Amino acid sequence: MKTAKTATQNACRLCNPLGACLAFRGIENCVPFLHGSQGCATYIRRYLISHFKEPIDIASSNFNEDTAVFGGSHNLKLGLKNVTQQYKPDVIGLATTCLSETIGDDVDMILRDYVKLFDNGEPLPNGKPLPIMIHASTPSYQGSHIDGFHAAMKATVEKMAAEGPRKNLLNIFPNMVSPADIRHLKEIMEDFKLPYVMLPDYSETLDGGPWAEYHRIPKGGTPLNAIAESGMASGSIEFTSVLNNEKSPAGYLESAFGVPRYTMPLPIGIRQCDAFFSTLEKLSEKPLPATYEDERRRLVDAYADGHKYIFEKKAVLYGEEDLVIAMAGFLHEIGIVPVLCASGGKSGRMKAMLEQLIPDLDQQGITVREGVDFIDIENETKALEADLLIGNSKGYTMSRKNNLPFIRIGFPIHDRFGGQRIRHLGYRGTQELFDRIVNTVIEQRQSSSPIGYTYM
Repeated sequence: MKTAKTATQNACRLCNPLGACLAFRGIENCVPFLHGSQGCATYIRRYLISHFKEPIDIASSNFNEDTAVFGGSHNLKLGLKNVTQQYKPDVIGLATTCLSETIGDDVDMILRDYVKLFDNGEPLPNGKPLPIMIHASTPSYQGSHIDGFHAAMKATVEKMAAEGPRKNLLNIFPNMVSPADIRHLKEIMEDFKLPYVMLPDYSETLDGGPWAEYHRIPKGGTPLNAIAESGMASGSIEFTSVLNNEKSPAGYLESAFGVPRYTMPLPIGIRQCDAFFSTLEKLSEKPLPATYEDERRRLVDAYADGHKYIFEKKAVLYGEEDLVIAMAGFLHEIGIVPVLCASGGKSGRMKAMLEQLIPDLDQQGITVREGVDFIDIENETKALEADLLIGNSKGYTMSRKNNLPFIRIGFPIHDRFGGQRIRHLGYRGTQELFDRIVNTVIEQRQSSSPIGYTYM
């Protein structure tokens, strides 16, 4: 059902440079830098801090009226110099905003001119080599936060990956998952004894411990020498269903350095986890560690125990396309019908990928919608008689208005504590999601009962 509208209302996506800033926080000793107005940096900092509960600095070239007319070259060079002096970064991750993209600033040319200043004898800002400057084009008037995330990672490997003899090394491009998910993926790699490059890795920079004193750049992130070695890896695993080769960091490494690219949905649910672990067994030439055999057995047992509570329940599911596709496959696996799979993304590939995971998609009456906002989602939800709403915190108002039990996943989670520690991936993450879904159904049934029973 499509409605005639002239504007998006409450978008089911976030801005392009937000995703880039998040990704750049996963590089060691890197400062995210926005070429645009101060308001963009403030908005993105607030949004990320609210979810991750960590201090986040994002530099800005601080556009004003004059800059918008005459260009931001001077502001950008001054900002880069100030950040280098104050933060002493090894990397500056530069993302462009709507304003700088609209006026047509040639950022790559500005960066070349900036470097020439020091080649021609100007003193270095802090006496050490200039930081590596990575530029990702991220205009907010097209794409979404996930596009900015992938653009930043592709720009990173384009800038830093080096050619060399092939190494026993696996690149992991985990997509925009939680710090807890990244920690779990690192644990899996170590259990398989597979040397790896995790890019990005914000498992510490966006979910660390307390500090005795303020750190301008938190410890952690993917080491720079590891990113350089990504071009020498024996393969890249990239969790995506919709990212095409042109926009893919793993795709770039394959075309530039011959590093084989293995793409698969986010490993949520037994079927998708089996595919992931099977790939690791093949690449490592090692059997599945006993830990994960046990986790899989417990998950199968939980499916059997919880099936009677959730079978044939209907769910409305929304978020980034890759997360929606993986979650829909998982819901189908446990007997829940994802009657609406919605995303603000516009890859054009979501339905085709869902049909691979749910062959009887149309027969089950599952609606797939791309490029929608929350008004579209709410209008369709009312007619679908759903039992559950699954997505990020932006759906809370719709959940409250329609009295729908709400399960929060993904990003952002602003109205609950611990969003950065929600695990989604692997048998372990699937187990935690399954328990939350079953308990949400039981709680709704219990709360609506006139008796208020205490035993299920």
